Amino acid sequence: MTVRRIGLVVHGGRGEAAASARIVREWCDEHGVGCADIDVWHDGGRRSAREEIEAAGDPDLVVTLGGDGTFLRGARLAAVNDALVLGVDLGRVGFLTEVPVTVVRAALDAVLAERLTVENRMMLNLRASRRLEVPADIEELMRYGRRPLLPPPRVRADCQAGGDWGIPLNVTALNDVVLEKLARDRQVSVGVYLAGRLLASYSADALLVATPTGSTAYSFAAGGPVVSPRADALVFTPVAPHMVFNRSVVAAPDEPIGLRVLERSGQAAVTIDGQLRGVLDPGDWIGVYAASRRLRAVRLGPMDFYGRLRERMNLTDAPAAVADGTPAPLWPVTSPRPADLAHLALPARPGEVSWVP
Repeated sequence: MTVRRIGLVVHGGRGEAAASARIVREWCDEHGVGCADIDVWHDGGRRSAREEIEAAGDPDLVVTLGGDGTFLRGARLAAVNDALVLGVDLGRVGFLTEVPVTVVRAALDAVLAERLTVENRMMLNLRASRRLEVPADIEELMRYGRRPLLPPPRVRADCQAGGDWGIPLNVTALNDVVLEKLARDRQVSVGVYLAGRLLASYSADALLVATPTGSTAYSFAAGGPVVSPRADALVFTPVAPHMVFNRSVVAAPDEPIGLRVLERSGQAAVTIDGQLRGVLDPGDWIGVYAASRRLRAVRLGPMDFYGRLRERMNLTDAPAAVADGTPAPLWPVTSPRPADLAHLALPARPGEVSWVP
């Protein structure tokens, strides 16, 4: 592909990230490619994703140097500009980053030579009964969370608002949208609607809607299912619900999920990809939808999602399963399959190579 300009999103707390950023800048100088750091925080204020992308010169490739949190920052920025995003892995338990830090230069060479595939990841959009606002006194309540706080999202100018549809907010989520309690001693009470029908009214610590990408994040920690990132689905998971039914529900991408804060509920915080974006009062609601825009992530080879799942989650085999006989064989996705498992090959999608050679 033609790489005219690269935007860098760097984890400022990691020396290894700064060193990798220097390698990227050197590569850009050698190949005549523009390069700009992307940092939404300037002089104590915060610029929007659109403003920061414009300030960076509208890069067509965003490179993130850090873990999954850094990748999420870069994904928000890349989605605004419909740019590709390449994640360099400097994290500990991540699923989103693509290449090891030791091969940054080789990865950029591969992108320039078009030795890559583009993986489209589902994202989420949000509507609300009113504009989201963060109260002025929220700092003390949220001091235990990660900083800095992001500003409340703006309204999308390209989308109509009105009637029961609510206000279309100019925000996208790659991992999840979460409605959670503000006061530690009071759960949120929420009516949950799937495809316009009431599923149940919950009293819980939090209620979240995740993408398949986000199924291995907060949703997984709350007991939700692991979903292939290649799938399209909305995963609803309650967190510590005070009721017998505590299971996740996996909805189709055309089945939006509505969350209405009930009359006797405490206030509820709305977090998007782990960042506080607003507070809802009883009577307010949000609707979570599959976004029409998708994240375009660079892949330089077959993605071994399930191998990474086994490794990152430190999965072990049941003792009874391996006590007698030979354990199940392991093999990397880049090597031939055992003959007796050859029928498990996945067919290639149109325009791409097979995921399992």
